[in-house]
Amino acid sequence: MFFNTNQLFTIGQFAKLHEINKKTLMWYDEVGILKPAIVKENGYRYYTFQQSSLLETILMLRDCNMSISEIRNFLNNRSASTLEHLLSDKISELDSTIAHLKTVKAILEEKKNTMSTIRNLEISDISIIDKKEAHTFVTVTTSQDVPLEKEIEKIVAEAKKHQLHRLHDASYGAMLPVENLYRGDFCAYSALYIELPFPTHQKGLHIQPAGKYLRAFCKGHWNQLPNRYMEMLNYAKEHRFTFSGFAYEKGINEPVIDTLEEYITQIEIPIRTK
Repeated sequence: MFFNTNQLFTIGQFAKLHEINKKTLMWYDEVGILKPAIVKENGYRYYTFQQSSLLETILMLRDCNMSISEIRNFLNNRSASTLEHLLSDKISELDSTIAHLKTVKAILEEKKNTMSTIRNLEISDISIIDKKEAHTFVTVTTSQDVPLEKEIEKIVAEAKKHQLHRLHDASYGAMLPVENLYRGDFCAYSALYIELPFPTHQKGLHIQPAGKYLRAFCKGHWNQLPNRYMEMLNYAKEHRFTFSGFAYEKGINEPVIDTLEEYITQIEIPIRTK
């Protein structure tokens, strides 16, 4: 389709051509980023087809959430170089936004899967599961001499170094060495952890390995956990396998409960067959 380059479009026609509201064109005129080619004595605004490219550029920049002042600065210094640098900055911002949204999606999917597990959960069950992928944890060492709230502050501060802004952006829990389990020392935790919802190759992180795990759940106060660990030890002995590494604990229903009596702790321990 070819347009007469001298053809004038009314504000309504020009708005329709670019699929926008004519009030948008009036606003662009008011803020000084796109003025009509002609304003007749009766106040009617007219645009030329040559202005279409400029309008589309403005609309593109607005789609990138660029402010009017930013657009005005660009238009006052318009060149291939300034547009290249401007678009490069916006692409970087979009990459960051996309990465953040992917993380949010992973968090939501994990929480959704957890809620599905809770709905179909039989608390008394002990089962063997197969973790297909390794998981990455930020950890801090625990000590009986340090109050729990201080340890939580440490793990939150450590997690923020990895672009986690809130504790509930990811699963979190505690790690208990299996040698302590075999000694019957069920309260000798070695670390608190936060699971990162995205892959990373940064050093100093704990890797929960892929493979087979024994999984069980405990409902109620944490003082009931030792009994549950005894049941898991007996199950392992009966089925002739041993534990390795750490027992990983995490609460799975905190968003949907009001009391500690309803609290469900998930326990997963890596297993090896004899």
